[in-house]
Formats: sequence, structure tokens, C-alpha cells
Amino acid sequence: MKMYVGNLSFDTNQQDLEALFSEFGTVTDVHLPSDRETGRPRGFAFVTMGTKDEMNAAIDALDGTNQAGRNIKVNEARPRENRGGGGRY
Repeated sequence: MKMYVGNLSFDTNQQDLEALFSEFGTVTDVHLPSDRETGRPRGFAFVTMGTKDEMNAAIDALDGTNQAGRNIKVNEARPRENRGGGGRY
């Protein structure tokens, strides 16, 4: 029930996302990654909804809509790919 939300305005905060997605059901978690060096939001987030039906309703309603001057991308989050680690042999 986790969604990827992309192309967010850098002014978007956790409360904005909770308010936007709560129209479609229970928001159980919002993760808004920030840049390690600057602390600024990175322009994407992960939002988790209570049920798959709530998630699908949010995706159908919000994908491609204009939020804070940007057309956001909303889809079901995919498992993180193993990008391999740095490290030496």
C-alpha cells in the first residue's frame, strides 16, 4: 500500500502530503527524503495508505494532477533495487 509520489515542489512538507492523501483514506506513513548535504527535500516522497483500495483511489485521482504548480506522478512503489554496495574486495 506504499506509493511513490514524484515531481513534488521543494516546498511540499509532510503535512501537505497527509492532507492531500487523507481525502482517499487513512494515511499510515509519509516519508519525505531530504538531501544529506543541504537538508532540502529531494522532490519525491513515499506515502503509505491503510488499504490497497485506498491506495488505488489516490493513484487514480492524483496521478498527473497539478499540486503547487507541478504535475505530480503517483504510482505504486516498487521494491528497492539492490544497487550493490561500494566497498572493496
